[in-house]
Amino acid sequence: MSALPRSNPANDKADALHLGVAIHETWSFFHEIYAELAAHFQTSLFEPRLSQSPFFKERMNRYLFERDLARFLSANQVVFFEWASDWLAAASHLPKRSALVCRLHRYELYQWADAVNWDGVDRVILVSEAKRREFAARFPAQAGKTAVVPEAISLSRFQPLDRPFGGDLGILCHLSPRKRVYELILAFSELAPRSAKFHLHIGGGPHPRFPDYPYVLRDLVSRLGLQDRVTFYGDVKDSEAWYRRIDIFISNSYSEGLQVSPMEAIASGCYCLSHIWDGAGELLPGENLYLTDRELVEKVLAYSEAAAPQKLRLRKRLRSLIVDNFNVDQTKLRIRQLIEQTSRQYA
Repeated sequence: MSALPRSNPANDKADALHLGVAIHETWSFFHEIYAELAAHFQTSLFEPRLSQSPFFKERMNRYLFERDLARFLSANQVVFFEWASDWLAAASHLPKRSALVCRLHRYELYQWADAVNWDGVDRVILVSEAKRREFAARFPAQAGKTAVVPEAISLSRFQPLDRPFGGDLGILCHLSPRKRVYELILAFSELAPRSAKFHLHIGGGPHPRFPDYPYVLRDLVSRLGLQDRVTFYGDVKDSEAWYRRIDIFISNSYSEGLQVSPMEAIASGCYCLSHIWDGAGELLPGENLYLTDRELVEKVLAYSEAAAPQKLRLRKRLRSLIVDNFNVDQTKLRIRQLIEQTSRQYA
């Protein structure tokens, strides 16, 4: 991961909106968006101090955090929370000092949403219509302040590379039960006897909450006798290059916000199939979705047996969907516009 950007004092417009940005989870989906915000607003990052005292450390850090957060809210007209998690929960319960805008991806709905005082939040940006429906069902009084801005990718980073079909299937994710990599290996065991060319590529390191999962996956591959047909890569540093060795990218999750890796894979020239997690239809057309392992096997075989010109047409169609709907240049502009609208409403 690249170094995190620091506060931006470079915006020399005296009347520019003062925007605070609060993020302490991953920056993976936020670099281009932050650059857009920093180019148009007077931006600062929330950086709470930590006590080094060995006495009452936890209590002191909590005091410092709440004091620093209150000052940060007072110093900015709008504060944007990239994740609707613990920092947003804390800010939402403080006296109102600024407009609060958050982006809710997925996990926050299940871990933090009930801790947030949503009456104190001015705008909630969700990454899919499916997640907006779920949020509105749980917090109906807050539905009017929601907006959907999909996850997106940098199309300049991921470019297609045409090559002959080699039977390479791939999945790239944190290795956790939610991604259903175990089940994908079982499905692949049904597919592998159909052709010697099929190979499954599994990219991604362990999820911190499930450190045993990679060992379970490797043990399953061994038990199935697929050691020569399945490759584990661990953490993938050069994802652009990794996608270019894959013919069919597979999303096998049971729950997502709006998954980014299929977007990257398709932009890189892969065909893509996905299990029908709620919202998958916002990302892929119906013919690229499956429910059962049997459907997955049938769809892989159908694509593999298609003529090369037909494969190319299918890949180009998918890439056009990504270009039209999931370009980060559109997403970053929409988020900036929502922040500007919220600042005017709050004023």
